[in-house]
Amino acid sequence: MMRNTSGRMRQDILDWLKDPVTHFPSRHRRGGPAETGVTARAMAAKLGVSRRTAAAHLELLRRLGLLRTRRIRCRTHYRRDEIRIAEVTRMFEKGW
Repeated sequence: MMRNTSGRMRQDILDWLKDPVTHFPSRHRRGGPAETGVTARAMAAKLGVSRRTAAAHLELLRRLGLLRTRRIRCRTHYRRDEIRIAEVTRMFEKGW
């Protein structure tokens, strides 16, 4: 996953979502990024890519089970799935 630019972007996404409050300041009074997650638009702005590109990376990570989603109105918010990430980490540590 880390051999190319796309892999680096996905790693950045996972790192930033580990502490979303630091990387994605909330503009709303309720439900900041730690509580609700981060949208593809916010991630695209942080990565410096189009929303569609960011959404593709986020969707891939979701399908792998590393991210969870939550729909709020017409937007999808993404958060890390810490339990699944720990499972995958253990698999790689054991030599898969």
